[in-house]
Amino acid sequence: MIKKDPPPTIDIKKEALEAEKKIRKHIRETPVDYSPFLSSLGNCEVYLKLENIQLSGSFKFRGTMNKLLSLTKEQREKGIITASSGNHGAAVAYALKILGLKGTIYLPEYASQAKIEFIRNYDADIKFYGDDCVKTEALARETAEKKGLEFISPYNDPKIIGGQATIGIELERQLDRIDTVLVSVGGGGLIAGIAGYLKAVNKGIEIIGCQPENSPVMYESIKAGRIVEMESKPTISDGSAGGIEPGSVTFDICKNIVDDFILVSEEEIKDAIRLILEKHYILAEGAGVLSVASFVKAKEKFKNKKVVLIISGAKLNLDKLQEILCKGD
Repeated sequence: MIKKDPPPTIDIKKEALEAEKKIRKHIRETPVDYSPFLSSLGNCEVYLKLENIQLSGSFKFRGTMNKLLSLTKEQREKGIITASSGNHGAAVAYALKILGLKGTIYLPEYASQAKIEFIRNYDADIKFYGDDCVKTEALARETAEKKGLEFISPYNDPKIIGGQATIGIELERQLDRIDTVLVSVGGGGLIAGIAGYLKAVNKGIEIIGCQPENSPVMYESIKAGRIVEMESKPTISDGSAGGIEPGSVTFDICKNIVDDFILVSEEEIKDAIRLILEKHYILAEGAGVLSVASFVKAKEKFKNKKVVLIISGAKLNLDKLQEILCKGD
């Protein structure tokens, strides 16, 4: 058994409760849908937490709004800079429009067209750089420092984590018992928030991280005991692809309180997109269904349990969807 370090110094439950007060009027309490098909498949109770219908199309709006509302008036008025593989950028663009603020969003060159178009709808300033989100983040952070502007991290920030943790607060309200939660993992902000809050109220809840086999950076980093640099292969789960910023607070949180990881193939991710569209009429992107793909792959593990699958985002190009559906025929 791997020896775990002491709990992280960030009080995620406290951050979550503060975020809940700050952002509740701005965000959508997303529903939890029971899945008869997946429940039957795994001989358990399966619920889908539909963050794909959160404002801006993903869970990212929670953390983004919490961070922006935590800035001083002077910081907000000067403008902000951020970096994103897409969903965080979309959330920032939407939040800036609502709050009447200005900002620049750096995207990696592989960002999906659906996410780029969403950001452009809100008149945000976009710049493209890098073939990995870590490179994009590094340039954006460097530019923010030079210009004296606030950098809004997609995940490496207690306020971002606290915002995402409000999903845990909602789940506590919506379900009387939870045994296991499956969560997609990229930089780790989502799973850090959900795990940090839920384990603070019930240590027995199992938290499982879900990643594509083509970009399992957090999984490999935890195995190595340090944040590793590795080349990510192309993946339909673009929202979770790429590296982790050196020194990210999410690494230690994930190392200490995430119980397990499941890695899934590209075909398993595509199957999951088709599955929830067919069985639930829900459209979700690749990263959004990592939890579904992971559940199906390891379904025997969840027998007789009450399981929550976080459907984290919605943005999928129609051309890519058509390709996935045609190959499923």
